[in-house]
Amino acid sequence: MSIDAKVIEHFLHTQLARWNASDKEGFLAAYREVAPGGLTIEYVGRPSADGWPVLEAMWTAQNAKIDIEEVAMIINGCEAACHNRNRVKGTDVTIETIELYRFDEGGKLHVRYFIRQP
Repeated sequence: MSIDAKVIEHFLHTQLARWNASDKEGFLAAYREVAPGGLTIEYVGRPSADGWPVLEAMWTAQNAKIDIEEVAMIINGCEAACHNRNRVKGTDVTIETIELYRFDEGGKLHVRYFIRQP
C-alpha cells in the first residue's frame, strides 16, 4: 500500500471515529492497515516504545473516559500533525494533544504525543 495524503487522512479520521465509537477492533484495524511493518509510539518526555502494547494500554485505561474532538490536521508528504481535544466524559475537563505521525517505507508508523495536562 502506498501512503499518500488521502490514505493518511482516511487513517486519521478512521482511528478517531473508531475510538469515539468504542470500537476497539476497528481502531486497531486502522493502525494495522497503515503500519504492517511496525509501530512505535512516544509520549514526548518518555522513551519510544513498541506501539502495539501502548495502544492496548491506552485503550484499556482511557477509552471509557475520553472522547476526542479533531481540532486541526495538517498533512505534508508522509507526515501528519494533529491537534486534538480529549474531553473527559461527564466533566468540563479537556486535555489538548499535538500528535505527530510519520509513515516510513516498509509500512512503519512512528507516533509522538505531546500532551498538555489540564
